[in-house]
Amino acid sequence: MMRPFTTAAQMRPIPRSSRFANGGVSFWFRDIGLPERRPSLPGAADYDVCVVGAGYTGLWTAYYLKKAQPDLRVAVVEREFAGFGASGRNGGWLSAEFSGSRERYAQSHGKSSMIALQRVMMETVNEVVSVTEAEGVDADLVRGGMRLVATNAAQQERLTAQIEYLQEWGYWPDDIHLLAHDHEPRLSVAGAVASAHSPHAARVHPAKLVTGLARVVAGLGVDVFEDTAVEEIRPRRGAARPAVVTDHGTVTADHVVRATEGFTSALRGQGREWVPMRSSMIVTEPVPADLWEKIGWEGREVLGDAAHAYVYAQRTADDRIAIGGRGVPHRPGAGQDGSTPPQEIADLWRALTRMFPDVADVPVEHAWSGLLGVPRDWCPSVHMDTGSGLGWAGGYAGSGVAAANLAGRTLRDLVLGRRTELTRLPWVGHQVRGWEPEPLRWAGTRVVHGLYRTADRRESRTEDKGHTSRLAGIATRIARR
Repeated sequence: MMRPFTTAAQMRPIPRSSRFANGGVSFWFRDIGLPERRPSLPGAADYDVCVVGAGYTGLWTAYYLKKAQPDLRVAVVEREFAGFGASGRNGGWLSAEFSGSRERYAQSHGKSSMIALQRVMMETVNEVVSVTEAEGVDADLVRGGMRLVATNAAQQERLTAQIEYLQEWGYWPDDIHLLAHDHEPRLSVAGAVASAHSPHAARVHPAKLVTGLARVVAGLGVDVFEDTAVEEIRPRRGAARPAVVTDHGTVTADHVVRATEGFTSALRGQGREWVPMRSSMIVTEPVPADLWEKIGWEGREVLGDAAHAYVYAQRTADDRIAIGGRGVPHRPGAGQDGSTPPQEIADLWRALTRMFPDVADVPVEHAWSGLLGVPRDWCPSVHMDTGSGLGWAGGYAGSGVAAANLAGRTLRDLVLGRRTELTRLPWVGHQVRGWEPEPLRWAGTRVVHGLYRTADRRESRTEDKGHTSRLAGIATRIARR
């Protein structure tokens, strides 16, 4: 569990590789090497569509627009390089999970509409698999499904209730269900008292996926400009078209799509739109074959748990374990070098060795962090305002690998003025008020984070008699999730 402070004594047991690194974008980019940067915007330019941000959302939007209308002039503008943000740092979960409140969407569009959104999310996993195969993008993709485990009575109660809940909102029994203890393929998690499986998930290598997608998009004729910092996005004003103001010149376009996720608050006028939340990861050296015989994991499922401060993990293509979890809120004005505070490294290592005690001596090779965007109501959205010419997608709150693809297809239809099944989904046009001003926002999210962590500690010690801790309920009410 996360502790307020991590002492040198607590850090000492963590074995670290002679190649250990902290930060430097991510292990995923260390694995394949940083890409050669594309040219910056050469100056003032004019396009039909300008996309801000070369992550999954921006690149998928550009991809589907050019596929639908090849003569469309599309530009993608990126401050660093394609995949520098969350798209190149995440846990590699391509899943049908959706972070938003189903009840909130149902209030405005009806329950059947929310169920339709969930079913489309399942289809989106298939879509990403199909497109990567068709376009020749090798992203170490293995469709092994998703395994969720409970390691105490409270988690078991919560996991069972969550499955029942999801089966009321678009999951059928074949889509998620509890597993028998002798289920194959075997995945042995220490202390697991229950586990569930969903087939609608795949493991991916995040950097291979985003760099491959960028290559495909550029090959379609999209102009991808890197090392170009966006300072402001301007709406249509009278005869003046929407514009993207950068440090290399201004791009005017008929439509501007903001796809900046955790970096949105850095844009002028967007400081309270989505709070940047840090998510951190560690990865081990390759795990020896004899330990894999004990663990199993032959199916390469993505793995998560039922804790409040949950973790997510995968077995990589070269047989490492990569594990991540939600960190503390990003402090305003703090750097964004991707490094992970020592206490979060220790927290993730403790989670890893609780699940897999046999890997306690396998060195940790890399730690890193990334920023994700969280709306005030934790509900992602897609929007295109025809009056201003501005659109956006994001706020995925940690479930964005598949959602970004669905957002890209939806933005394609919105930009082209099509009314489709996708544009009628309830997250389209969803808007929520901004976050409280600083320092209230940062302090409030810290409190919520601490309550969830304390709830997990109590549940693991059975202080709450096998039921979900009341502290978790308080945190959820404060967060308005």
